[in-house]
Amino acid sequence: MSEFLVRLYPAAYRAAHGQEIFDVHREMTADLPRPARLRADADLAAHALRVRLGLDSASPAGRLFALAAPFALAAGAVDSGLHLTRWYTKLVLSPAPVWVQVSTMDGAGALHLLLSLLVCVGAVIALTGRWGLGVGVAVAGLLGTAAQWAFDAQVSDGGAIVPAAALLTVGVVLACPPDRRGDRRLSAAAGAVAAAGWFPVVVVNAGTYTGAFAVTTDYGAWPMLVLAFAGAALALRARSSGLREMGAMAMASPSLVAHSYANAWGNLWPVLGTLLLLSAVAALTASLQAVRRHRY
Repeated sequence: MSEFLVRLYPAAYRAAHGQEIFDVHREMTADLPRPARLRADADLAAHALRVRLGLDSASPAGRLFALAAPFALAAGAVDSGLHLTRWYTKLVLSPAPVWVQVSTMDGAGALHLLLSLLVCVGAVIALTGRWGLGVGVAVAGLLGTAAQWAFDAQVSDGGAIVPAAALLTVGVVLACPPDRRGDRRLSAAAGAVAAAGWFPVVVVNAGTYTGAFAVTTDYGAWPMLVLAFAGAALALRARSSGLREMGAMAMASPSLVAHSYANAWGNLWPVLGTLLLLSAVAALTASLQAVRRHRY
């Protein structure tokens, strides 16, 4: 079995490291029970697939996904959290008793709320230290969202962009190399982005419903703005051009793009604006780095 698994690696990689991988794997699994040996074989096959696809931790793509993954979780949490708090605000402000509103809720709406809750809870768990468990919960919520839309396209205001964003987010999160998952610094930054992207919108929306603010929603611009400037902050701290960081933020943004589309009632202009925002911030970051290098 080990020989077959080693053959899954690219030829050049196999020629350089194949014998070492074979010997280590055989020695490591020699005395393991069959279930543990099968898990080790699966891990080896997954690593071979990552190396073949260029998604291991040593590759540029792997490092890019490692940077994007926690922010993709944060973006998913913002989108789902805003959906939950929007529902809760309407529930509290409605003149009808809470139990009446809950009892008359349709099944599809209740399931959508449950899936949104799974995404939020999973993101919190993952970003606070238990990456594997949290990602499993969040991915279940995202895949459930995509599946629910396939059976009931009317469940979301965002149309087909909602399941597409959910699946893209799942892909980004799962593509993160195993040895780069749960980075504390990036998880803390992603958690801050989630909080900063969610809370002000909740305050504004609550004020809109109560009449305290004479404005409507921001069409999803604020969460994307927070994500863009988080990428700029990471780039300035790393003294890089910002292209890698903004690329990672773009990969993390599908959930917020879907949020913009849904809040603009299907209008593409706010969506295009949020995407152009990343390019504008990337250009600004590159300019600041160029000025810094010129000074020093």
